Amino acid sequence: MIAEPNSVVNLPNHKENGIHEEIVPEPTAQNGNCLRNGSVKAFKGKRKIREQCENRRRNSSSSRRSNQPHNGDVVEAVTLFEVVSMGKRAMQSVVNDWAEAYKKDRDVALLDLINFFIQCSGCQGMVTAEMFQSLQNSDVMQKMTETFDEETGLQYKKFMAYPWILTVTWPVDMDNDDYPLIKPGSYWKKFKANFCEFTAVLIQQCQCSILSDSYLMDTIISLLTGLADSTVRAFRHTSTLAAMKLLTALVNLNLSLDASKKNLERLYEVEKNRSTGKRTNNRLDQLEKKRKEYEQKPLDIENMMNAIFKGIFLQRYRDVIPEIRAICMEEMGSWMKIYPNTFLNDSYLKYIGWMLYDKQPEVRLKCLQGLQGIYDQKKLVCKMDLFTSRFKDRIMSMTLDKDHEVAVQAMKLLMLMSQNCEDSLSSEDCETLYQFVYTTHRPLAVAAGELLYKRLIVQGIEMEEFSKRNGKLEPIASQLKTLIIFFLESELHNHVTYLVDSLWDWSMSLLKDWECMTALLLENDDNQKEALSDTQESALIEIILATVREAAEGHPPVGRGGTKKVSGNVLLIYWLSVLPNNLSSTLCNRR
Repeated sequence: MIAEPNSVVNLPNHKENGIHEEIVPEPTAQNGNCLRNGSVKAFKGKRKIREQCENRRRNSSSSRRSNQPHNGDVVEAVTLFEVVSMGKRAMQSVVNDWAEAYKKDRDVALLDLINFFIQCSGCQGMVTAEMFQSLQNSDVMQKMTETFDEETGLQYKKFMAYPWILTVTWPVDMDNDDYPLIKPGSYWKKFKANFCEFTAVLIQQCQCSILSDSYLMDTIISLLTGLADSTVRAFRHTSTLAAMKLLTALVNLNLSLDASKKNLERLYEVEKNRSTGKRTNNRLDQLEKKRKEYEQKPLDIENMMNAIFKGIFLQRYRDVIPEIRAICMEEMGSWMKIYPNTFLNDSYLKYIGWMLYDKQPEVRLKCLQGLQGIYDQKKLVCKMDLFTSRFKDRIMSMTLDKDHEVAVQAMKLLMLMSQNCEDSLSSEDCETLYQFVYTTHRPLAVAAGELLYKRLIVQGIEMEEFSKRNGKLEPIASQLKTLIIFFLESELHNHVTYLVDSLWDWSMSLLKDWECMTALLLENDDNQKEALSDTQESALIEIILATVREAAEGHPPVGRGGTKKVSGNVLLIYWLSVLPNNLSSTLCNRR
């Protein structure tokens, strides 16, 4: 429940939503307690508050059901929470309507937004808002705590969301495992997506009007910071997600402002170089005014970003709840990728590096995926030297992670590092990673197969081809010989099917080039340097058998998933045409 201050017109009382509005006069601070005007009826006591909370809890399930269609009837959404959760309207129009309401009466609209974040946390208690209008309340921040009242069984959280002092009251047995962000089902999954979209669109749509009014964002950031400091999981989880998405939206906004500023600078220079005149001077004056605006806006946004980062991220990236830590790491990775000038430095990279050691796999996974977005761009890799040297060994060890998905993503990250970061992996590192092609977990083996194929088979041959000037060495034959040598040096002759299966997705054209394979077997011994040895011929025959079996049957090795089959008729026609020549050549050699 949100109670409006006395300077604001009361919102309608929507009983179906369990929202009760209360008029609160201007308070005065005495010993940290806000006293209310005697002309307004005060609460009869704590027992009444508890009864209201219990009533809201009993009616919460029916209230939530009333927000959803019944028997084809569409229930009209009233509050901002209902509009977003039902998802029947485009989020842009929802934000536009709210922004128009804000321009008419910003206190009423802002209270609706505050209520929105509280309700998204699944809070079944109530919220009272008192205006912060007295200088005597300057010490109120130091006295705002989260307490428990044994008599009523209620918890109270009092914090500043300037210009309001918010007091959230909820039952002590509020279920931490039952709030919108973690509820199962497609409805709540869609709600989470709508919630994230709303926070992003809010920044996007308000950037040209009310975003920098020193009122809206100050209140939102204060609110989310206060909720993120709660001992209640639902408050921390919801407010952290909202804050991180707001920061991401601010980063995107700052990025677009940078581009607009550069365009404006070019336009200003063009106008300046034109012939002088009254019209030109007026145009230059307008452009100069816009330049000053673009110089101030990024500074305001930077202040908002710093407030969210220092007030919420630094407090929550090591939260006891892994979902909250994962949110922080996921958004941190996106900031570094889209706005590297600010975030891609060692001051921020250290947080991702530290969280690579997190005990929960979902947190480690978000760190690896964030790093993949950075190492995938060569223009960003130049800023990763210190991080690479510091955390490469940790990433290498994560290929042995007990969580399969973490191990796979670690291998993919190492593949990107090998491609775009020169000398990041030593030859010993690569030799260790190549052996994962023999693991039974197919996704990890396929990721290692990509590294083996691109780093050793293809890249190694390309370098060798470049050094040869006679051009006699054929690429496919060289790649096959490199594969044969790797297979023999690995000394795992009984696992050729695992090797072929690992490379199948990346080098199918090479492994299906049976014509070249048979040509290598039929190669005469005139040139001893290019001819295969007996051991290499035996290894090639094993590889041929494994590739034919993989293509024809599609049966994977033990412990791996299926692959795509090739028509058996195609294989039969090819080998019927090749085998007689092979047999005749073999007989001639024996004679």
